[in-house]
Amino acid sequence: MIDENRILEILNELSFPRLSGTQFEHDAYDKVKKRIEKLGLSPKGQEFVFSTFYSRIYPRLTITLLSWLLLILSINLNVIFNLVNLFLIAIFITIVIKLTRTPEKIKLGYKYHSQNLFLKIPSKSQKENAEHNIFFFSHLDSKGQRFSIKIRIQLYYYWIITFPSALTIILLNSFYLSEVSIFLYILEFLVLSINFISTVLLWINRTNNESPGAIDNASGVSCVLEILHHFSDPKNRLNNFTLWFVFTGAEESGTMGVRNFYNYIKDFDREKTYTVNFDSIGKQVTLWDHGLLNNKYYKSFNYILENKEIMKLAKKTHRFYIGAYSDGLFLLNKKFKGIGNGDKSNNNYIHSKNDNFDLIDARVIKKLSKFYSILLQEVDIDLNK
Repeated sequence: MIDENRILEILNELSFPRLSGTQFEHDAYDKVKKRIEKLGLSPKGQEFVFSTFYSRIYPRLTITLLSWLLLILSINLNVIFNLVNLFLIAIFITIVIKLTRTPEKIKLGYKYHSQNLFLKIPSKSQKENAEHNIFFFSHLDSKGQRFSIKIRIQLYYYWIITFPSALTIILLNSFYLSEVSIFLYILEFLVLSINFISTVLLWINRTNNESPGAIDNASGVSCVLEILHHFSDPKNRLNNFTLWFVFTGAEESGTMGVRNFYNYIKDFDREKTYTVNFDSIGKQVTLWDHGLLNNKYYKSFNYILENKEIMKLAKKTHRFYIGAYSDGLFLLNKKFKGIGNGDKSNNNYIHSKNDNFDLIDARVIKKLSKFYSILLQEVDIDLNK
């Protein structure tokens, strides 16, 4: 039975700052582990080491170098100076691009320790290596920053828009006549100013351990635990699917947890495996479907319609978001089918001191958990047809 009081308990228990790689994150890991063990289950841990170069240093360093390139092209001291800078920047970016293809292997700077927690609920057939699998993901850690995630995303948008704009204007300025160039120089100054201000603000948006992380992501963890509680009862288990419940660490540090866990699932058949990610649920929830929902699942769609005031199905799932990344996007880009669950309207509070327990409606998490109990039964029955 889906229990709202149990959801409230978990939300309250996990709403505290727990930056990845710290003892606070480990405390959250222990709390979730104990709750799973109370169900008579034995979860496993996966420890890993990571650095924050990919998530914190690399983006800032890259945009700074590119902004510097705009500046030297604008000033245009001499050709040799410009070419040397262009060459060095190109070398650096080429090296970094190669390194960041597998960011979980980067160990530059201080090394931190984190861990994933996971377990599986076998199908009723008790097949150890069932062909069909469904994974539920949520992340344990939280992150505070000087600016909320909404402001950070806006700053990245400003930077991305102004970089090619400034580059184009600088090139035009080198060809047009002086009377036209006066206007272009003014425009160039304005665009460069916005670009440089965005760069400076992104640099000072330092990571801290001050966000309680209730929405992001005690809400997701509580939902996955509630779904686990439902399917841990043998009578609720599925006939054809093995269910996996994964609580990742260091999601807020470049999705390092799911990148390390990927070693377990990289060879799974994409046509027989689904992933469901829960991240940042407040007082409503959006479902981004990418291949799990089926028009034949009448009960599931009716349930969404019955709860349309708090649940909505997104029209399109994007594989890339500027200034934000998640376990769900990582899995989507690895070609896994499934559903993402979240609420973008919370972006004013996420990664801030205001990400508090009172911004979450436990009834939404209860209804979302109920939705998955209905959906999975329909998915399971459909496989037998």
